[in-house]
Amino acid sequence: MGLANDLGYRYEQPNALHALVQKVASSKGGAWLFSKLLHHADRVVSGATGAATTASTIFAGMPVIDLTTIGARSGDPRTTPLLGIPTGDHLAIIGSGWGQAPTPGWVYNLRANPEATVAHKGKSVTVLARAAEGDELDRIWATARQLYDGYAKYPVRASHREIAVFVLEPAGA
Repeated sequence: MGLANDLGYRYEQPNALHALVQKVASSKGGAWLFSKLLHHADRVVSGATGAATTASTIFAGMPVIDLTTIGARSGDPRTTPLLGIPTGDHLAIIGSGWGQAPTPGWVYNLRANPEATVAHKGKSVTVLARAAEGDELDRIWATARQLYDGYAKYPVRASHREIAVFVLEPAGA
């Protein structure tokens, strides 16, 4: 079992179009553009398809989870589409923010309140997030780089800050 299995979350080999879009997305200009636009497109496509798919999945072959956190300052729920990285029975998320300068807001939210909700294809699970460390952190980065080339480039672009990596585990597990 495990979180990825519970959500029906899995990666598939990218086709030629997916590989091309991923290559553009991992470039400096592509990452900047996608950081501004893709989350909006993912929400629109997800809403139009009843959460069956996202723009990221259609165009880049990247499965997306919706992470809902509680705002660290506002206390309001905040939902962010993210790539999940399979790690053992769980999923990890990486606060790379496309290699852009600021740390993503959801990172601060999870640090303030590690309980969140993860949704994928209409399924939802309450999770607890914990920071990945040591060998586990190294394994997550290695897996992430295998799944998407951008994860090899983002730490270089965001070298001025620590990129947070969290492991999501079902609450009560």
